[in-house]
Amino acid sequence: MSSSSGVPARRPALSVIIPVYNERKALQAFFDAALPIIEEVSRRRLDGSFEILFIDDGSADGTGDLLLERGRTDPRIKLVRFSRNFGKEAALAAGFRYCAGDIVIPMDVDLQDPPHLIDRMVEGWLDGADVVNCVRVSREHDSWSKRLTARLFYSLYNWLADPPIKPNTGDFRLLDRDVVDALNRLPEGSRFTKGLYSWVGYSSVDVTYERPPRSGGETKWSYRRLAELALDGIISASTKPLRVWSYIGALFGLIAIAYGAFVTVRTLIFGNEVAGYPSVIVAVLFMGGLNLMSLGILGEYIGRISQQVRARPLYVVRDALGVDVIDVPTPRRRRFAGKG
Repeated sequence: MSSSSGVPARRPALSVIIPVYNERKALQAFFDAALPIIEEVSRRRLDGSFEILFIDDGSADGTGDLLLERGRTDPRIKLVRFSRNFGKEAALAAGFRYCAGDIVIPMDVDLQDPPHLIDRMVEGWLDGADVVNCVRVSREHDSWSKRLTARLFYSLYNWLADPPIKPNTGDFRLLDRDVVDALNRLPEGSRFTKGLYSWVGYSSVDVTYERPPRSGGETKWSYRRLAELALDGIISASTKPLRVWSYIGALFGLIAIAYGAFVTVRTLIFGNEVAGYPSVIVAVLFMGGLNLMSLGILGEYIGRISQQVRARPLYVVRDALGVDVIDVPTPRRRRFAGKG
């Protein structure tokens, strides 16, 4: 990392990564509540240096422009803007790639990740932990359907995946630089970051908290996007869904052999009987449904293999402020500015 003058810049002690997508209404509340806490914790616990790196995930409401204005007056505010919306997982990957701190904290801008926990997180790191997880003790501000589906997801994921993830733990956590470097070495094209935190390992401690409601704006997570994220997490973390269908196929193969032997013996003893139509159609529909379901699961894995083979980047950076980003093209309208 170097400054514009060519003199090596000091690495900040703390990096706070904040993915944003159409969050203009929530920005001022975040700066009012979080910035004084980050300043105070950094001064008291660390060496006073920090950066807040925003990843603008293709916002269309002026979020990026507002952050550019703020960053030009405060060099601790940095920005990477995507060319379009690539999703939160890609934004987190970019944040880990371009942050420079010795410790890194990803968090949301809506203040549902309470800034006052940063002090306890840094204390846990100073006591020797490489990862400090923030675990929600309740989800009372979520709807009953979201609480139910979250419980089902964590149970299913931890039954299928190895290693498991801690329930009710989001991306809000503290990561040592070694952990971030390990995450940056992972080449996944379809990322489920919560699973990657567990996969890289390292020592960890937990901090529990009550999650407050949003300070402003609206959630961008529809049930469809949550379902897609859950499916990505399960597919990326385990091959057990494929193995389960191998077991199901073997089981039905044995049943078919046993039933075939039974029919053969019965026919030899009692003669041929005309089978009933309902039992035949039920068996055909049941087996057809199983085949289609197994093909769908197989297709999910093949789709992710295809995505990985294409090796497209997780995101495309449009521009950046305060961060050295390679391969950011100069916009053509600037190149020809002033020509009639």
